[in-house]
Amino acid sequence: MGIKKNNSNQNINKTLQSIEDENRGSRPENQPTAQNFDTIDDSTELNKPQLIWQIVASIPKGKVASYGQIADLAGLPGYARYVGTTLSRLPAGTKLPWHRVVNASMKLAERSGSRMIEQRRLLEAEDVTFLGQKIPSHYHWQQ
Repeated sequence: MGIKKNNSNQNINKTLQSIEDENRGSRPENQPTAQNFDTIDDSTELNKPQLIWQIVASIPKGKVASYGQIADLAGLPGYARYVGTTLSRLPAGTKLPWHRVVNASMKLAERSGSRMIEQRRLLEAEDVTFLGQKIPSHYHWQQ
């Protein structure tokens, strides 16, 4: 059971098109394209990266979700690391709000210093505050 493309999730097309435009030529062969997404009919289920992008795109500004939560909402329980890998492959400057995804401890996931700094900066720009390295629980997105 997956998320089917429908009128309520059509706005993801713009985000996926932006990702495709930014990533043209450097996309792994098995990575879906926005063009492929546009050709899916209403009866076709989205593939794993598209499911993840769909959920991440729906996280409201000023809220955060965990990798495991994204995996569960996408119908992929146990795929938290896959969510992280999928998001790590997004091109720099993507419009998808990857920065709203944190680890299960409500902390920024360990990665290269510049990505962590950028993630924190983007969250703070959305008025998310930190207590040390941790994000307070009232910022946790409850769907």
